[in-house]
Amino acid sequence: MSAKKVLIIVAVVLGLAGVVAFSIVRSQSGVTKVITGRAVREDLVATVSGTGQIKPKTYVNIGATAFGRITHLYAKEGDHVKKGQLLATVENVQPESAVAAQQATIASSRTDVASFVAAEKTAVANVQQAKADLEQKKFDFQRAQSLYDEKLIAKQDYDAKKAAYDVSLATLAQRDAAVAQAQAQTASAEGKVNTAVASQRANYDSLDKTQSRAPFDGLVTNVPVREGETVVLGIQNAEGSTLMTVADMSVITAEVKVDETDIVSVALGQSADVTVDALPGKIFKGHVTAVGDQALLRTTGVATSQSTTGTEEAKDFKVVVTIDGPTEGLRPGLSTTAKITTARKANTLVIPIQALTMRDLDSEKALAAGKKTEATSIASLTKPQLVQGVFLVTPDGKKLRANFVPVQTGITGTTEIEVLGGLKEGDRIVTGTYKILRTLKSGTVVKEDTTPVKLTEDGSDSS
Repeated sequence: MSAKKVLIIVAVVLGLAGVVAFSIVRSQSGVTKVITGRAVREDLVATVSGTGQIKPKTYVNIGATAFGRITHLYAKEGDHVKKGQLLATVENVQPESAVAAQQATIASSRTDVASFVAAEKTAVANVQQAKADLEQKKFDFQRAQSLYDEKLIAKQDYDAKKAAYDVSLATLAQRDAAVAQAQAQTASAEGKVNTAVASQRANYDSLDKTQSRAPFDGLVTNVPVREGETVVLGIQNAEGSTLMTVADMSVITAEVKVDETDIVSVALGQSADVTVDALPGKIFKGHVTAVGDQALLRTTGVATSQSTTGTEEAKDFKVVVTIDGPTEGLRPGLSTTAKITTARKANTLVIPIQALTMRDLDSEKALAAGKKTEATSIASLTKPQLVQGVFLVTPDGKKLRANFVPVQTGITGTTEIEVLGGLKEGDRIVTGTYKILRTLKSGTVVKEDTTPVKLTEDGSDSS
């Protein structure tokens, strides 16, 4: 075969290849490449996440209750303490001196009481003696009176007996008054003792305030002071010195903040998985025990009701998750994330979340019917009525077309969303790319794109 014939054959082959390529390109003009997926049935779990820190349900800051220098610290961070255990002492020279002085005063007052009680007994004995003497003088006077009436004794003797009887009466009255006086002195002395004892209780209280004790069994989580430092009491709005913090570690919670858009689906009793940054790979089970009703500004953490500014910014709500079961390794202040299960559906129809889009339904219907001018006039004269839906991929002869169909949705999972109406199991829908979905029109001829999608660092497609 000559070189001329070879060249002719090559030229013919290249020409045929060009015609085929041109035909393919022309046939695919106006075809949009899309990524597709299907509506399938599977178990769906809706979750809400919040970040925060580990906190004990009950904890208390042991504050200074007396002014002075710290003499002893009997506990350090990480120590387990029992209720009533001595934790710290502040210098107590003055309170101890006041107690000792008052104790001496009480002892002296009680001695006075004993003396007055003895005097009272003596006065009572004198009364008894005076009564006996009066009885004797009464008998003598009665006999003298009888003898005098019979003219058997002289009037002088009668007057002597009567005078002796009157003296005995006066003596008894005097000694009765002495008893009353002794009783009054005893009561006064006892009152002084009671006053001194009451003052001593105040002294003991002042002395007791120089000693700090654990209010319950717990763990010492913070000791911000050292021995030798001087602590002060809190006054009005000024906080006093904190000696240490004791936490009841029997009940541990994760206090997290949930975005305002998610808080409506959070309720008491919902289960949660709690993870801690310091304990990778470990999951703690818990349940929601408190849902805040005050919105917190994200930048400051201040409740909106207490904020003096009118700045609109993102808000969070506080949610408390109580950890169930073992809590080994958990410490107050550890950063944590709680994934709260807000809903759970078994064998429900789901589609990828990214397939959902918003469209003006009237315009889409007009475009699907090929009425471009009518769709344009509708969009310009009326306010768009946006509805959510997906692009359903259906055969049209040898072609595939994507038509917008409204759908009703239910709970939202991590990557899927529940479909309540508008689709059936097995339906093929357009799931990407995001760039295509933004501009895709109903009735567009499409072709499935099998090219792998490059994802960005946040998990979204690069297109």
